[in-house]
Amino acid sequence: MKPAITAGAPVLGLHEDDNILVALANIPAETELVGGVRAAEKIPSGHKVARRRIAQGETVLKYGQIIGVATRDIAPGDHVHVHNLGMGAHRQDYAFGTAARTLSPFGTTATFRGFHRPSGRVGTRNYLGILTSVNCSGSVARFIAQEAERAGLLEAFPNVDGIVPVVHGTGCGMSGKDEGYETLFRTLAGYGHNPNFGAILMVGLGCEVMQIPDLIDRKVLRDSARFRYMTIQQTGGTRATIDKGLSVLRDLAAEADKAVREVAEASHLVLGMQCGGSDGYSGITANPALGVASDLLVRHGGTSILSETSEIYGAEHLLTRRAINEPTGRKLIDLIEWWEDYTARNYGQMDNNPSPGNKRGGLTTILEKSLGAVAKGGTAPLAGVYKYAEPIDAPGFVFMDSPGYDPCSVTGQTASGANLIAFTTGRGSVSGYQPVPCIKIASNSDLWRRMEPDMDVNCGDILDGVSLEDKGREIFDLMLRVASGEQTKSEAQGFGAVEFVPWQIGAVM
Repeated sequence: MKPAITAGAPVLGLHEDDNILVALANIPAETELVGGVRAAEKIPSGHKVARRRIAQGETVLKYGQIIGVATRDIAPGDHVHVHNLGMGAHRQDYAFGTAARTLSPFGTTATFRGFHRPSGRVGTRNYLGILTSVNCSGSVARFIAQEAERAGLLEAFPNVDGIVPVVHGTGCGMSGKDEGYETLFRTLAGYGHNPNFGAILMVGLGCEVMQIPDLIDRKVLRDSARFRYMTIQQTGGTRATIDKGLSVLRDLAAEADKAVREVAEASHLVLGMQCGGSDGYSGITANPALGVASDLLVRHGGTSILSETSEIYGAEHLLTRRAINEPTGRKLIDLIEWWEDYTARNYGQMDNNPSPGNKRGGLTTILEKSLGAVAKGGTAPLAGVYKYAEPIDAPGFVFMDSPGYDPCSVTGQTASGANLIAFTTGRGSVSGYQPVPCIKIASNSDLWRRMEPDMDVNCGDILDGVSLEDKGREIFDLMLRVASGEQTKSEAQGFGAVEFVPWQIGAVM
């Protein structure tokens, strides 16, 4: 979905069928808009204003799609938001595969310089990981990393980018045979195989539900040169584990240091796409620009991953129509139905997703938010639908199930094989996702001016006339440079130590 942007006075019209306009700036009451319409009240920047009368019960359209139903009569020039717009009932036509159009590949492929792994995959970074099986080993993993830093362990290994303790809050107090266990199992196994790790040390306590031997016995992590493990109980406690961990890390660092950056085709890039702190401009500027970059990557043979199932709700029909076949599209609908049940049995509803910040930025319903979020996926066919943290085994544009909670969603994408993250935001976001570099993309120029030290790309200039195609190319070119080693803003500030958040499903016992 690429909205056709037309400007008039201080507002944008996104689609000829829309009955709303989007404010380009804070609009005072009585300001003349377009077609003789005047603002009946102050309209905040990025918010919606009625372009004509909308009767109670009538659907409200943005991007030519339903974003909700008027909960009372709305006059031309009225502010359209939570006070007069609700979800209402909606039914979509999934039309599986009817809009799937193969994108033509480029004659020559783009390249980057990455770390080639024995698996055939290519990393954009070369970290040592200290992966934990359970919360109980988290502090010891951090102690090992801190001790290694104090000792200057990596000074002799210039090709290693750093040490990442991968610490979380689960691994025990859970069933050992349900959906929650399998989800965590896939997540830990996926991190163990992520190509941005040159080597992995796994640390457990010993008595937890998520047993390290299970990972080993199921032949998930078996590379003795690049993967080692220990438990605190068996090693002899905290101090003994730290000492042994340092010794093991030296051996692993020596192995990881053998890797050097070499030319790789862009087909080896696996891009995780995220949006967080979205606003009324996200679906107009940053998200469709990232969609252009996603299409460019797919045309070069690469992979882009859209996720956040709770944030495509109401826009899923735009993806099912692009599915390569009906079974692929139905897998997506199965996820949507699972989420409807999941939220209901936990006493929530899908429209709980838009945050207070989203609403202050102009987004009203999950339908509106989802339409903007789906724009990150460009126009490529939907080639696959995957479980959370399930390995991505085919190139192209794919979908991975996840919550809309950004750290949790990125954790799943990383476990699925992402070696690069692109993250759009309208309100602002400060986070990073070691071992994967994260490119932050601002939807508006005000955010760019306020938080430039945290943002890598400004998409606000799209509202000033820069084309989505040119901005998408800018993002794609930056992706190649970052994949080759250029630091992102979040990397330069040291983010990534607390953003590993596996999706915790099921009872905590």
